[in-house]
Amino acid sequence: MFHSDPMQTRKGIEESRRRGRGATSNAAGRYDLGREEVADGWDIPEDRPAFPTRVSYETPRSVISWNRSPDLPFDRSISPYRGCEHGCIYCFVRPTHAYLGLSPGLDFETRLVARPRAPEVLERELRAKTYRVAPIAMGTNTDPYQPIDRDLKITRRCLRVLADFSHPVAIVTKGVLVERDLDILSGMAGRGLARVGISVTTLDAALARRMEPRAPSPARRLAAIRALTRAGVPVRLMVSPVVPGLTDHELEAIIEAGARAGADAASWIMLRLPREVSPLWQDWLAEHEPGRAAKVMARLREMHGGKDYDARWGHRMRGQGPYADMVARRFRAAVRRFGLDAPTLPLRDDLFRPPARAGDQLTLF
Repeated sequence: MFHSDPMQTRKGIEESRRRGRGATSNAAGRYDLGREEVADGWDIPEDRPAFPTRVSYETPRSVISWNRSPDLPFDRSISPYRGCEHGCIYCFVRPTHAYLGLSPGLDFETRLVARPRAPEVLERELRAKTYRVAPIAMGTNTDPYQPIDRDLKITRRCLRVLADFSHPVAIVTKGVLVERDLDILSGMAGRGLARVGISVTTLDAALARRMEPRAPSPARRLAAIRALTRAGVPVRLMVSPVVPGLTDHELEAIIEAGARAGADAASWIMLRLPREVSPLWQDWLAEHEPGRAAKVMARLREMHGGKDYDARWGHRMRGQGPYADMVARRFRAAVRRFGLDAPTLPLRDDLFRPPARAGDQLTLF
């Protein structure tokens, strides 16, 4: 049975019930009561079901999210989904599930919210007389190519809207389902309207399976880079996140692999542990990498003034101090060595045109 407690709990859930999932617990978020399983006093064996993926639906009033962060190269984004079935344990977006009254733990990767009307809402917003075009980002919150999009195809339909409007888009993903939409992306890229970023955290397939349990393998992501670039879609290799003491030694090897696959640019971000992500990450370390846990956390705290995370602009993405500076120098040297340091062309925004609708008055000129 379940007992409600106003305090959060980090009590883990038995491994057999969370096979193929990233989080080890389902602790409450900031806006939810604590949840802890306790014995009910009856010594009766019970089946312990696994955590299935459940999808609910919402119709957003607006699908374009705006930001003014100086850390980000874009000011607007769209997210077809809340939560992500890839289950990456380090995902900095996990705390957003707390706003839904759900856990940033297992709920984030098993209780998803889809927005099937997002393409229609997006079209309405792009037609607004006050709208001013600039590149839209997809995948900066949750992955638009997570497994449920195979059936729902919300991402594909959003891309179709952007293509019809000749609107520039930059996509970030781990999902190889992006290959399904090459027919749209290659046409947009040919007009300077699309780029894709593929995230590769490690080349170690076993480690990736533990950290990112339902994301495609590293080798499969590199194959997606090859497929995209062959179709004329420019790809940025994203070494993100760099995990100190766990994946940092792979930095140069990942950049070399991305360059060989056809990427024309690269970027990196240090591991970030905002809010509920820190205890989830530390529980994961204790279970999967106990021998390295102390070193990983010591390095992170060294970069954040003794804290697990510092959210200040200009600091949160990379950290500060000797270790952060060393990683930055290694990255710069590697991208020069493998030819990924050339400037990339900006996405075009001069082609934007709302397509004609049935009943619209035709222009005479």
